[in-house]
Amino acid sequence: MRVLAFLLLLFLYSCATREEAPSPAAPPPPPETPIARENVAIAGLMESARGDAAAGRLVQAAGSLERALRIEPRNPRLWHELAKVRLRQGDTAQAANLAARSNSFAASDAALRAANRAIIEQARAPGLR
Repeated sequence: MRVLAFLLLLFLYSCATREEAPSPAAPPPPPETPIARENVAIAGLMESARGDAAAGRLVQAAGSLERALRIEPRNPRLWHELAKVRLRQGDTAQAANLAARSNSFAASDAALRAANRAIIEQARAPGLR
């Protein structure tokens, strides 16, 4: 079932990223204008990981996040989610490293940086090691 869902997500991703030729009447957007596109495969893997983590299936959650990171290695939210999973697994050193890596890609996202800082502080707390 999971394989079928993953294949469906990959199919949807390939459909979502296919660009059509611009119509001659509409000028193309300027190059400095970022075009936001949600990666369907990443969204599906993130949703799967969050569901697995909520159900206590931390190994499966980590696997989904690692697959997503192979697709989008500079996504700070994926690094953050994986840090949360590693913290729940008791791997505090890894959790702190992953949260720091998330911060390296987070740019000016203050909320994400604060959440990562909380993970790092929790991972370094004396009672968790």
